[in-house]
Amino acid sequence: MNAKLQPLAEEKVFKDPVHKYIYVQDRTIWNLINTKEFQRLRRIRQLGTSYLTFHGAEHSRFSHSLGVYEITRKVISQFERGGYADWPQDEKLVSLCAALLHDIGHGPFSHSIEDVFDTHHEDWTCRILLEETEVNRVLKEVHPDFPEQVAAVIRKTYEKPIVISLVSSQMDADRMDYLLRDAYFTGVNYGTFDLERILRVLRPHRGRIVVKESGMHAVEDYLMSRYQMYWQIYFHPVTRSSEIILRQIFRRAKELSMNGYAFKWMMEPIARLLGGTIDVPNYLALDEATVQAAFTQWQAEEDKLLADLCRRFLERKLYKYVTMDEADEELWARIRGEFSRIGLHPDYHLEIDFPYDLPYAVYRSGVYDAKKDDKSPILVLGRDDQVYEISEQSDIVRSITGMHRGKYHLYYPYEPLLESADQLSEELRQLFELDKEGA
Repeated sequence: MNAKLQPLAEEKVFKDPVHKYIYVQDRTIWNLINTKEFQRLRRIRQLGTSYLTFHGAEHSRFSHSLGVYEITRKVISQFERGGYADWPQDEKLVSLCAALLHDIGHGPFSHSIEDVFDTHHEDWTCRILLEETEVNRVLKEVHPDFPEQVAAVIRKTYEKPIVISLVSSQMDADRMDYLLRDAYFTGVNYGTFDLERILRVLRPHRGRIVVKESGMHAVEDYLMSRYQMYWQIYFHPVTRSSEIILRQIFRRAKELSMNGYAFKWMMEPIARLLGGTIDVPNYLALDEATVQAAFTQWQAEEDKLLADLCRRFLERKLYKYVTMDEADEELWARIRGEFSRIGLHPDYHLEIDFPYDLPYAVYRSGVYDAKKDDKSPILVLGRDDQVYEISEQSDIVRSITGMHRGKYHLYYPYEPLLESADQLSEELRQLFELDKEGA
């Protein structure tokens, strides 16, 4: 099935701080942007709780999704201008739709919800594409099978891997946009790289996207930017503290709900989320305003733990942390025991965090395995017309491939520990720096 583009009578343009302008030339893309499901992304932040660390990080998944679409559009336009026979021109619309819609399944503070409720935004994306939604109706106007085609790209099962790699690879339009956009809105320079140069050296080659060898240094710069962004922004210990409290709110609310607790305030979409019975309409009713309204109300709940966690999140009274180079299970067990003795909840008032346990890596070499949800590696087209995985050609990339870095952080509420300092062992008083005079 060849999905035909339907040009708009007049090109639509979005002014964008990262790409300057975003151009929409196709009616299907314009109609998708104007669906209620896509507009909902305006109410979901791209960087979750990072705004509590970097106050400018208020940008939305709406603007990011437009950016991913624009990068994909530029790549395809370059392929078309170059007349490359390896680019299947009839795949343009499905590629653009998948790029635009790749994040439409994100919920409020998405990764925290995914962790607690054992769900995944890509599954919700496919449900929104395939069930009774405005997005589904727009896609069906192209062809009855078109929603399934777009969903196959999201699932990484589409029959042409070159289309998947545009949206989901280790140098895809998604990553390139969020690095530039997140750097811009957090006010740092780490995430900047030469996007235009990278776009100029991309080539379709035997069913895959490759980088000309002459452009390898631009790719090295991109990967180093990614490395810096993860350790300076995404793994920032203060952001991790806010994420931990957010997860604990969801965990506590879920635990209370499963035990039959009668909340003073509840909305149906949140009740269904807590109870594990949420469907697409109720999932789409969830945004960050809804969730934060719940937190505001839950500050008055009878359950003191839930009330305190919500207050901490809303007022940015985050947990403090201490850093450890090595794991020490015996020490952690002693801490839990002393916390219980002074009336703290060891499962909620102590969190041991190791950033490298998160599902991120600056770059993974090796063979792509879709069953493991891997991202396909970056391939370099050599002057000998042979294709190489980039870590084979680059000392810089090889040095950061699979790099393990990180320290253990122990997160805890400082105030109640300070109040009970005289009941704690000297070991813990020193560990948590409970010096009342210097507090």
